[in-house]
Parts: sequence; structure tokens; C-alpha cells
Amino acid sequence: MANEEECRAALDRIAERLAAVDADRLAEHVVERTISCRIPDLRVAYASRLHAGGLDPFEPTGDAGGAQVRLTVNSDDLVALAADEMNPAKAWATGRLKIDASIFDLLRLRKLL
Repeated sequence: MANEEECRAALDRIAERLAAVDADRLAEHVVERTISCRIPDLRVAYASRLHAGGLDPFEPTGDAGGAQVRLTVNSDDLVALAADEMNPAKAWATGRLKIDASIFDLLRLRKLL
């Protein structure tokens, strides 16, 4: 099981990857949304805000359920996703990554992955 520090680093890598997306492409597909990532095996959650300028840093939160896009993933899977060792679509299809969002948000996120 990955620890909390490794998960924070994984979330930072994901934010950095999103920051590397072309600004015009990002603006075309991104609508401002709040995002949470719950890591149940560590009993922690982080929140951020996605906007046309990218993804704000993830901060610890006590209310992961209040976000517009809610991710749930175990620590090892989060680290694997951030390291490109696991495909996000496959992780979602097999239930290792749970995404609670509107269908429109799912389609927008898919275009960025």
C-alpha cells in the first residue's frame, strides 16, 4: 500500500501533466469544476479546482462528497495511474477507479486523457 506522501506526489504529477496540455486545447474542453480524490485505504481525501488555466494544487479535505467531480481510487492504483503504469479508462472499466460526475464532465475529461 502506498503512503500518503506518495499519493500527494502522484496527485502533483497529475496536475503537472494537465499543466503541460496546450492552453487552447485545455480551454476548449475544460469547464470550471471542483474535483475531489478520495483514497479509501488511507482514509484521506484531497480537493482541487479545475479551470481553463489548469488544476489548482490538491489540498486535504474533510468533505470529498461536495465536489462536482469525485474520484475514488486506492493508493497503489493512484500511484500507478500517475506513473502511466495503469490506463485510466481500463482502471475505470474494471472498477479500480470510480468517477462520480455528470456525463458531460466525463466526456470532457475523456478528451483530455
